[in-house]
Amino acid sequence: MSQLRVAIHGAAGRMGQRLVACVHNDPELQLAAALDSPKCPRLGEDAGEVAGCGKTGILIASELSSPVDVVIDFSVPEATEHLLPMCVARKLPLVVATTGFNDAQKAAVQKAAEQIPLVWSPSMSVAVNLLMKLVRDAARVLKDNPEGADVEVIERHHRFKEDAPSGTALAFGRIVAEEMGQTDHVHGRSGRPGLRPHNEIGYHALRTGDNVGEHTIIFGLMGETIDLTVRSHTRDSYAYGALAAAKFVAQQKPGLYGMVDVLKL
Repeated sequence: MSQLRVAIHGAAGRMGQRLVACVHNDPELQLAAALDSPKCPRLGEDAGEVAGCGKTGILIASELSSPVDVVIDFSVPEATEHLLPMCVARKLPLVVATTGFNDAQKAAVQKAAEQIPLVWSPSMSVAVNLLMKLVRDAARVLKDNPEGADVEVIERHHRFKEDAPSGTALAFGRIVAEEMGQTDHVHGRSGRPGLRPHNEIGYHALRTGDNVGEHTIIFGLMGETIDLTVRSHTRDSYAYGALAAAKFVAQQKPGLYGMVDVLKL
């Protein structure tokens, strides 16, 4: 069986480096290209040496010049915007793991999925996506709770994360709202906001040290509380999910897919 040739977009970043290392160690995959910004200071360096997994012979470049079967994007929204037309032009399956998109950028991702197979998810983590299913189940059961249920989402990430709340936290909120009908999404509280309305979901973003990522969804009832929590201990949890998505999307027809499709949830 031939190896799947993978390009990593954002290869010099923290997640990109872990993806390079994980692809290098996966017998089903071959690192075929490592891409980053034209302004990246690591251009021209061996991607494996940058990632700490040894020489691969693949240099970090700003343009794709070698044949690949699938692209994994773990970069920043502006970089993804420039990547999409290239993937569409070359009919390359794409995994988009970047977060923090504005509405126009989200629309561009959706438009690209009309022409290429594309997996897009706010989190690549297997555990996070399983928790999303559990959160939906809990919200569905608690929708008609006689005393109501107050929902809060707390997320914690490293100090370098640029968007808040995280895309994953917002995805948890959307899942709850789809089942329970909340219409107000509030990011933090201060002053004297008064009585908490039942149609509200509260989000709280913590930024501390090198925390890889934690999410807790709280269902507050009268007399009891349900806390559903997922914690990532290393970035490999996201990398392994992204690799599973790459293997999946390379076999699909054009369309927009999620991790629920990859994991058959």
